Amino acid sequence: MEKTPKSLRLHIAIFGRTNVGKSSFLNMIAGQDAAITSPVPGTTTDVVEKVMELLPIGPVVLLDTAGLDDTSELGAKRIQKTEKVFGRSDVITIICEAGIWGEEENRIVNESTAKNIPVVTVINKIDLNKPSADYISNIRQHGIKHIIEVSSVNSAERTCYLAAFKQALIECCPEDFITPPPLAGDLVRPGGIAILIVPIDLQAPKGRLILPQVQTIRDALDNDASVIIVKEREYAHMLGLLKEKPDIAICDSQVVMKMVADTPPDIPCTTFSILFSRLKGDMIEMARGAAAIESLKPGSKILIAEACSHHAAEDDIGRVKIPRWIRQFLGTDLEIDVFAGRDYPDNLKQYSLIVHCGGCMLNRRETLSRIEQARQAGVPITNYGMCIAYVQGVINRVLSPFPAALDAFERTVKSKLRQE
Repeated sequence: MEKTPKSLRLHIAIFGRTNVGKSSFLNMIAGQDAAITSPVPGTTTDVVEKVMELLPIGPVVLLDTAGLDDTSELGAKRIQKTEKVFGRSDVITIICEAGIWGEEENRIVNESTAKNIPVVTVINKIDLNKPSADYISNIRQHGIKHIIEVSSVNSAERTCYLAAFKQALIECCPEDFITPPPLAGDLVRPGGIAILIVPIDLQAPKGRLILPQVQTIRDALDNDASVIIVKEREYAHMLGLLKEKPDIAICDSQVVMKMVADTPPDIPCTTFSILFSRLKGDMIEMARGAAAIESLKPGSKILIAEACSHHAAEDDIGRVKIPRWIRQFLGTDLEIDVFAGRDYPDNLKQYSLIVHCGGCMLNRRETLSRIEQARQAGVPITNYGMCIAYVQGVINRVLSPFPAALDAFERTVKSKLRQE
């Protein structure tokens, strides 16, 4: 569990004013000095991440932020970074002191409500000042149900405070974290077979598989299915050796055209990236977004959003291959921006299309947040797998295991044709 990727962990953001004890609270939960504490305002200068196991909830990431009332010289920049954490958060924790509740706390509540993020309020420093019944009642009037009282420096009561915090998290933990959408388990029957087609090329990490491939293997095994892994050149040969047809074939998007050509019509097939559009985001919205590729005009501006911050390979999928394939498909030139890691532009309205990676390094809420930002900006968004399948003419085939997504794609295509 300690090796669970950050993207699969519950992200708990800690917000509050300067010096209310946010870092002390994080240290109390972690049981160690994960964040620097000091009476000097502005001690936390950047988002501090603490990865840990918080049983029985499971793997989590605690995000300690700078104070939202930071008036220091660099305060505005710190606050800007703090506010971006909303897009990564599954649960918001507001740290406050008894008797103090105002504009800063209301801003956190309003932002959380707008993004539909559950809130836990922690009244800290009760060793110095116990909250009154009126104060707690005032907090509840803001729609906050989960309120706990702690003294982050009282180590003797840590077990009690930790238990109360865990209970609050269990009660408000997002449903999509508790029961996430399936990855591939619903596509393979118990005792069935999934064939995974994994090309070994310049971008394949030495000595290991990439995260989507590993997760798909584990998911199939968890659902009592068998997994056969082949390279694209051996796929057709392996199909010929099987006495029983596989339940599904899943490939890396870069070899999707060959997989479809080698796969009999009665065997469902899709790509790892398309599977992740369901696990991490909104598959139907991204299917609709793929239909927008045909409508791009000469000079249209496209955003390639790559959540990884890896060094680009010679023939990088996001920076080189996808732009080339789209240009070849449309027969025209386009303006393409690439944003990597957690960088995501504020002004999305300048783009005609967003092509996002599979999101294996993002948690589900952050991916959904990015999709929602695109929706609010009126910009269609799709992902690598759907984009590649579209420009290579096989998207209907690889969406066929997901009837709702295929229907959304086909309806959008028909709608655009009527408009034209």
